Amino acid sequence: MPTRTLSCKLCMPVSFLVHFAYESSVIEMLTSLSVLKYCLEITIPFITVEKYILLLTAVLLERDYVITQVKTSRDTEIQTWTTCQDHVVLISGQMSCNPSFGGIGKGHLMREVDALDGLCSRICDQSGIHYKVLNRRKGPAVWGLRAQIDRKLYKQNMQKEILNTPLLTVQEGAVEDLILTEPEPEHTGEYRVSGVVLADGSTVYAESVVLTTGTFLRGMIVIGLEMHPAGRLGDQPSIGLAQTLEKLGFVVGRLKTGTPPRIAKESVNFSILNKQTPDNPSIPFSFINQTVWIKPEDQLPCYLTHTNPRVDEIVLENLHLNCHVKETTRGPRYCPSIESKVLRFPNRVHQVWLEPEGMDSDLIYPQGLSVTLPAELQEKMITCIRGLENAKMVQPGYGVQYDYMDPRQISPSLETHLVQRLFFAGQINGTTGYEEAAAQGVIAGINASLRVRHKPPFVVSRTEGYIGVLIDDLTTLGTNEPYRMFTSRAEFRLSLRPDNADSRLTFRGYKEAGCVSQQRYERASWMKSSLEEGISMLKSIEFLSTKWKTLIPESSISSGKSLPLRALDVLKYEEVDMELLARAVPEPLKKYTQCRELAERLKIEATYESVLFHQQQEIKEVQQDEALQLPKDLDYLTLKDISLSYEVREKLHFSRPQTIGAASRIPGVTPAAIVNLLRFVKTTQQRQAAMNRLPRTDQRLCDTDRLEESHL
Repeated sequence: MPTRTLSCKLCMPVSFLVHFAYESSVIEMLTSLSVLKYCLEITIPFITVEKYILLLTAVLLERDYVITQVKTSRDTEIQTWTTCQDHVVLISGQMSCNPSFGGIGKGHLMREVDALDGLCSRICDQSGIHYKVLNRRKGPAVWGLRAQIDRKLYKQNMQKEILNTPLLTVQEGAVEDLILTEPEPEHTGEYRVSGVVLADGSTVYAESVVLTTGTFLRGMIVIGLEMHPAGRLGDQPSIGLAQTLEKLGFVVGRLKTGTPPRIAKESVNFSILNKQTPDNPSIPFSFINQTVWIKPEDQLPCYLTHTNPRVDEIVLENLHLNCHVKETTRGPRYCPSIESKVLRFPNRVHQVWLEPEGMDSDLIYPQGLSVTLPAELQEKMITCIRGLENAKMVQPGYGVQYDYMDPRQISPSLETHLVQRLFFAGQINGTTGYEEAAAQGVIAGINASLRVRHKPPFVVSRTEGYIGVLIDDLTTLGTNEPYRMFTSRAEFRLSLRPDNADSRLTFRGYKEAGCVSQQRYERASWMKSSLEEGISMLKSIEFLSTKWKTLIPESSISSGKSLPLRALDVLKYEEVDMELLARAVPEPLKKYTQCRELAERLKIEATYESVLFHQQQEIKEVQQDEALQLPKDLDYLTLKDISLSYEVREKLHFSRPQTIGAASRIPGVTPAAIVNLLRFVKTTQQRQAAMNRLPRTDQRLCDTDRLEESHL
């Protein structure tokens, strides 16, 4: 088969070739690799061993955290391929932007990544220094798990996990080229990726490649009027790779982001600021952890301060010295620079959170103060803020402008339409944040493996998880600004809660993708059966409301009328929890309080019982649309048996939706077009079903008739 090599020289002098290897004795182990935000080129090959199709390469180039998970079938044998080089550990696991994980919407993604046995949640539980659940004033469906992270500790724990994974080998090397071959005729795409070429001329052949470029594609750093090529402070951008993707025909866009200055901790006057303490008890990110590594009393506080009119003045007086703000490149709407805040929301005070970067770190990260003014003006602005009057700036803030690929060019499995077996994940798809990148990395890694093994893709629907919402939004709507996850993006957020991510995704991950460990599967199974048993028990216990009021006098149960109430109904009252209920009815409810997570989840299930019933009906309706698959080889531009405008045909051709539901969410695709498309799909399916029912002789006659017609 002919091979074509395109130039894609990358900026960094180092990259990593990470090789997974399995033996039959460890095939139940899930290997999770978290690839961090440095400009790294990382390949993860699975060696093909005779009948076991295991060759997989994931080339990862990412500023964000991309969790790639792959699990082979349980009868796999594979051999080690390369060796680990010591200096790899110098940068592996380094956090380059904000020292935190989670938040509103983002915490949901963290839980879902963990439900699929992702790594970042477990490492955060081992490395956090301040754990807090945001949005507590609202219902548990929109709570946001969040943690401040110790940079050094996170790096140590990540390195330990990666470099001590049995049969995982890490090798240094720079990727120079992509190797492309002729496409597989049974799949869409103009090329097929088959490996990479290293700087020394050697090649690594692979059956799948995952690209996660972060902010390095033609990256440009901006401080004031100064601009210089870089994907991150101190690192050169990736020019060749951007040119390669453009030559292939990918539609390229331009986005920007930024980071705040770092401040010396000793120069901050914390005594006059609003102190924020961590939660007690601290809630872990991972379902397999009962608690985090550090007690609440040993965690570090965060502090809140605010901007003021003097900050606005400095920004407005110096806009002529800030080319980042003047650029037309779109920046993050929901995490904007202080310049953007001042321009968009004049005469307002803005929050600035002073966050520690580690237990023994001398740096403070001023969350909310991303800025690209000249360094001397940044210092001047900082000292105008309460508590920072004597602050010393250790590193200035800066902006980054970079290329991204229009995400409508990828499928829900994150495989590209143009190049077969090439997957995109992270900021290359227009997203922002560690959590969004991790969510995509999990799906890309799983599907890169499944693609090699000729198995159906693992796709999460927007009715199943925030991961599904994220990917569906990207692949159907695209984005012209850095995409960030919020709970408001999910239609079914009462069902897609942080507490039940395991019940939604772990079982699918175990059975369909093979990415979930036996330990996690067994724990999820135990929790599922315990919840079902507990809910059944709560439904079976029923007393009159007057008796419940006597048993639980603290409750707001009305004693005016004596009505029958189930224990599940009593648990819906805000002031009633499982502890209180178990004291009223020790047998048989006491055993459900022995596990904190189980008790809390029973309370949440009771709270949402009635509304969940109606939402499940809505979900079923959406799933019916999602079940109507569109043929992958449809040529919308030339299709004759369907009435569609040329504009609609172009949109369908570009996005290539896989279901009727996905097609209906593409802007510009009209309801009438959806009806016509639905009619076409159903007619095609009926015709195909009729053909399948024909006897073989009749089938041959039909084939002969078609052949004769073609000659006429």
